[in-house]
Amino acid sequence: MQASTDEQDFNNLAAQYRELTRGLLEVVNLPAIALEVEPTPAGNFRGYDGTRFYVVNSGSIAARYQGKSIFTLEEGDILLPDITGNSDELIAVSYGSEAGAAVDAYPALDFLQRVFDDPAAVRLWTKLLVTYAGMMVRIAAVNKQEDAPTTPGFEMYEPGDIIIQQGDRADYVFHMSTGVAEVLVDDVTVGRIGDGEIFGAMAALTHADRSATVRAKTSCSIVKVPKEQFTELIKSNPSTIHSLLIDMANSIVNLNEQLVGLRGTRRAG
Repeated sequence: MQASTDEQDFNNLAAQYRELTRGLLEVVNLPAIALEVEPTPAGNFRGYDGTRFYVVNSGSIAARYQGKSIFTLEEGDILLPDITGNSDELIAVSYGSEAGAAVDAYPALDFLQRVFDDPAAVRLWTKLLVTYAGMMVRIAAVNKQEDAPTTPGFEMYEPGDIIIQQGDRADYVFHMSTGVAEVLVDDVTVGRIGDGEIFGAMAALTHADRSATVRAKTSCSIVKVPKEQFTELIKSNPSTIHSLLIDMANSIVNLNEQLVGLRGTRRAG
């Protein structure tokens, strides 16, 4: 996926988006309908159906809003149709191709049914949506006026960097793309965060201050999504809650193990 920016963070997010798409397709394993897309100067490409997902095999598909190309889907990208405003051309997002493309189409309902039937697919789907949200934040930020503040969608942290500070305001939800971080409460290590985990959601959803510090243990690539956008993501995609519960349950298990270890150390001392 390309937007009207050469920012490295967006390129990293786009690469992650394709990787998640590839993994999701392997798990879902739904037969595709091959479709050739003709050059489309305006509107949706011929054969476009808002009840289908599309994965680009070759060429590119442009997402257009009010006559302006907002971003471009390239080979390996999944097209998630806009489900709002389709009846009003002034606010509808359309999908066309400048020079033609080849795509695989998947019935959205069948696709999502297979997703919801498989916990592994639910996790991949949730990560894909969070990554997509991060890219949309970057696109929106780039299209703002130059003097407007830019909201980061992707950041790199080096070992020792603080990702979340205990006691700070919770403005973002985070997704660990790659790397490992440690969780500390009052400077005591109580857990770890690894590849693919969503963290920081509890404080963001409950409007509480951060209850723990998260510090990078290795180099970490992280998607940051504003809490308001994450709340909307949960409302429109309830499957996200399932993935959150899994990650929160894992965090509780890790915390319990740490507490048991600390108690054992104290008794031995």
